Amino acid sequence: MDIAELTRMVAENAALRRRQTLQPVGGKNDKIFPPTYPGEGRSPQPTHVYERRRIGSDDIVCVLVDSPQSQANRLEESLLAAHRDGVVCIPHVVVDFKEFDLAGLSELTSLDAPHRVYDAILRDSLLGNEPFMDSALGKRLAKAKAEDARALLETSPNALLFGAWHSTGEGGGLGAKFARCLVSEIVAIGVPVEGVKNQKTGEMEPRTAGRRTGSRIDPLGVLRKVEVFKGPAGWDITADGAGKKSKKVRPSEINHGNIAPSIDALGITCDHLEHTVVISFAALRRLRFGAPERDAAGRALLAALGLLAIVEQDAQGYALRSRCDLVCDGRAPLELVHPDGTTTAIDIDRAGARALYRDAVAAAIKAGFALPDEPIRLVPQDKLVAIVRRSQELALEGKGGEEDGEGDGAGS
Repeated sequence: MDIAELTRMVAENAALRRRQTLQPVGGKNDKIFPPTYPGEGRSPQPTHVYERRRIGSDDIVCVLVDSPQSQANRLEESLLAAHRDGVVCIPHVVVDFKEFDLAGLSELTSLDAPHRVYDAILRDSLLGNEPFMDSALGKRLAKAKAEDARALLETSPNALLFGAWHSTGEGGGLGAKFARCLVSEIVAIGVPVEGVKNQKTGEMEPRTAGRRTGSRIDPLGVLRKVEVFKGPAGWDITADGAGKKSKKVRPSEINHGNIAPSIDALGITCDHLEHTVVISFAALRRLRFGAPERDAAGRALLAALGLLAIVEQDAQGYALRSRCDLVCDGRAPLELVHPDGTTTAIDIDRAGARALYRDAVAAAIKAGFALPDEPIRLVPQDKLVAIVRRSQELALEGKGGEEDGEGDGAGS
């Protein structure tokens, strides 16, 4: 495939798609652990996301293994890795934290920030001496619309491919919002479940037939009846030693002592997993860039970026989370979806996708786009550095999250 063929595909066809069968890296039918989400009720237990999907003539129980949001993040991580390896040049914005001595934090980019180029991390940083969104570039991004998306394509095209929303934008027609042009999802199909009665509705709901066990034997042999106190000064064997407002706790609450064995309804087996990814050419054609030649070149560049993300993720692999490591079960081709729904197989490898993207960049520059060779660099405002530094200090003191009832998010 060359850039002329890709440009023609985007102009005349419906989409590119792939339905790739996956299996656990431990082998077919090995147990995996998809993401968990909070359950219902006063003491909610974590649960997987179950769906009944129509497959052939049957309704099959499926479980969400990687959501479109999580997949978008992984695809962007793959693009950022390719850029940092020097094999392609992808326009993006960098917030540079290196001079501020923040543990484990050197830089964040519009390829890994949650809200991409409109994220608060970028908004609370400086371009030169100006807050980013108050700069000339920031104002262009704030005004961007599908009818004129040039500013985004030249600054951080992943925002157009994976979707973005300037949620703090002004009213009166402003507040840039772009739908995804690439959607990717991984689902486990044919999951054994058991029925559990919903105490609120009385309806039977699915729950995994799999189980996760947990326990801990303390090598020091600290018994549960030992008295310990936890307070502002940490823990101690006396209330005075733990500080004012200390309270008596079990040894397990200070990470000593045994943890009793537990069994949770978590983890699944399945018939197979399916990774579905679609680049919608119809969605790309809604984007305009100021002139017919730029429209065609900009859309082709985004399609090439999507293809690059897919093959780079393939090369990176599917290690999604602990005990959820997947591998392809054979290799499925990409399919070009024609307007009548028929398809044609498309063959492109990693080297081909990289070359195609570089050709798309050259064609876009020829059409009049100003695509930078280097990322746009910002520095964080003092107030942003201050809240990060204070958060790290509280974490080192053992304060924050759990005490505030925030806990760890379990979803993707």
